[in-house]
Amino acid sequence: DLFLVVTVKPHHVFQRKESDLHVDISVPLIDAVLGGEVAVPSLKGKNLALIIPPETQNGKVFRLTGQGMPKMGASKNGDLLAKVNVVLPQKLTDGERDLFQQLKEMEAQI
Repeated sequence: DLFLVVTVKPHHVFQRKESDLHVDISVPLIDAVLGGEVAVPSLKGKNLALIIPPETQNGKVFRLTGQGMPKMGASKNGDLLAKVNVVLPQKLTDGERDLFQQLKEMEAQI
C-alpha cells in the first residue's frame, strides 16, 4: 500500500475554502461612498476589474463567479470572494477636513 500525504501551504494573498478563494481588497473611502472600480488579484496573475456600487459598506463581499480553484470532477471552477476593506484617508488637507466637517454638519441637521 502507498499512502500519500499532501500539504497545501498558505498563500500570502488568497485563503482557500474548498474550491472557493477569498481575498481582501482595499477600497478608498471615496470609491466606497460614490462608487468606482478597483483591481482584484486573481490566480492567473492578471487583476480583475470590480465595479464598486455607491454606498458600499466595509466588509461587503463580492462574488466573482468561476475565478476560484478547479472543482474535482466538475468542468467549472469555484468562485473568488472579494471582501471590501474601506481605507480611510490619512493626512487630510485643510480643504478635505473642511469638506468632512461640512458633511458632519449636514448629517446633524437630518
